[in-house]
Amino acid sequence: MLEKKSYSLELIYVPVKRVKTLDKKKVLTLAEDILKNGQKTPIQIRADNKRFVLIEGLHRLEAIRALGGDTVEAYLVRARLH
Repeated sequence: MLEKKSYSLELIYVPVKRVKTLDKKKVLTLAEDILKNGQKTPIQIRADNKRFVLIEGLHRLEAIRALGGDTVEAYLVRARLH
């Protein structure tokens, strides 16, 4: 079972390919919801040396950044080896 933890935003890398899919309206909507209700769904990240790579939850991550947050709730998942 995955364990939810807080991770520093500074340590989370977002691949360029993912950044291109960002919808600013969606980020604002999520930011409003997070401000009212808190972060309900953790993002997913994987370890990559001394940082973490975003797997799922770009809009949630950016909404928390927009709110001035320092940390985000996340699940640390294992990368699949192909």
